Order: sequence, then C-alpha cells, then structure tokens
Amino acid sequence: MSHAAPEKEFIPVRIAVLTVSDTRTPAEDRSGQTLVDRIEGAGHIVAARTILPDERDRIAAQLRDWCADPNIDVVISTGGTGLTGRDVTVEAHRDVYEKEIEAFATVFTIVSMQKIGTSAVQSRATGGVAQGTYLFALPGSPGACKDAWDEILVHQFDYRHRPCNFVEIFPRLDEHRRRK
Repeated sequence: MSHAAPEKEFIPVRIAVLTVSDTRTPAEDRSGQTLVDRIEGAGHIVAARTILPDERDRIAAQLRDWCADPNIDVVISTGGTGLTGRDVTVEAHRDVYEKEIEAFATVFTIVSMQKIGTSAVQSRATGGVAQGTYLFALPGSPGACKDAWDEILVHQFDYRHRPCNFVEIFPRLDEHRRRK
C-alpha cells in the first residue's frame, strides 16, 4: 500500500503544460487551466505553458525543446490522444520518448474505467522519458486531467510518496548519457 513518508521534505517539480488543440485559445483552455491549478495547488511550479495545433512535427519539436530545457523536469500535454485523424499527440510523444512508461496508460485506464466505464478504451494516454524529463499525454477533457493528476501524478511527483515515486529517480533518468 502506498503512503507518504512525513520525515521526507517536499521537493517542488518544474512542470510545463502543453495544450494541443486546433480551436482552443488561452481563455478557453479549461484542461490546461485544470492542470495548472492542480500543479500549483500541490506546491509545484508551472515552468512553461503553451497551446499548439494538432500538428505532429510541431508538438514533437516543442516536447524536444522543453526536454532540453534544464528548468523543466516534466511535460504534461492535454488533448490529441483520441482516435480521430487529427489526434496525433501520442505519435508526437512517441517520436520523442527514449523509454515509454507503459504502466501509466494501464493505470490511467483503470482510473478512467471507474469514472466513464468502457468509454475509457477511446483514450490513448501515454507516458515516457526523454533527456531526463518525464512526459505525459492526457486526454483533452478537464475530467481526464483531474483524474490523471489526482489519482496518479500528484502522488508520483511527491518525493514523500512511498514505496517509490518519480522524483527520487530524477538523478538517474539520464545516467546512461554520463557513463563512458
């Protein structure tokens, strides 16, 4: 069973938020705002935020830029994870990943099933790692963003979370690049 270790000190994580949409403006970006509110509410830092259209090359380029930025630890995108022809966020993420976190999609599906039943099969939420940066692609609904953050990510980005969490392995994500 997971729990928090109160003897450990909280470590804020620097998170970039990318909304993928052909139609949303900053004023209409409810999913991105949901993530920002939860990130800041948990004590983390919103290091960057932008909106891009559903264009695979542009999404992948933004992910790569943020992965190369030493002031960003995590990138969370929202939108473009569905099944339609314009939904290319998952493919853009996979263009960037060095390693995919397969269990993230599984756990997200389990969480979603409890909320939306079998409609959860229409999501292609994904997670991975590139250049020592965590990347997650979430669906474009505020509810899905809430579920992913509240049920999974808030715990994994809390250094006090036991038995393990993403924060404690940050220093080792790119250790293969430092070895000779």
